[in-house]
Amino acid sequence: MAFTKFVEVGRVVLINFGVYVGKLATVIEIISTNRVLIDGPTTGVKRHEISLRRISLTDVLLNIKKGAKTQVVKKAAEEAKINEKFSQTPMGRRFQKTKLRESLTDFDRFRVMLLKRRVSF
Repeated sequence: MAFTKFVEVGRVVLINFGVYVGKLATVIEIISTNRVLIDGPTTGVKRHEISLRRISLTDVLLNIKKGAKTQVVKKAAEEAKINEKFSQTPMGRRFQKTKLRESLTDFDRFRVMLLKRRVSF
């Protein structure tokens, strides 16, 4: 199998570590083999550099140029509707499922356990 997701300018990423965990951002520039510059004006992520170990690449790609300004990124993200596109991907659906499970109360988790038992029986 060949790789389908590459680190490239315009690639939308999901941050999985740090202050902005769980938010989407866009790769603006590739600094080195381990670090990229990201910006997420629609999700509240400020422009900063981040390690590739702290992000997950998504299938969504924006049509922007290297080193684009924040306003250009914001306009491209709103036109492409990255939140809707991301929620349609398998990674987005899995992310929504985990967010839902995190918001469950103790009693809700108990009910889920009982439903799982019933299904497996």
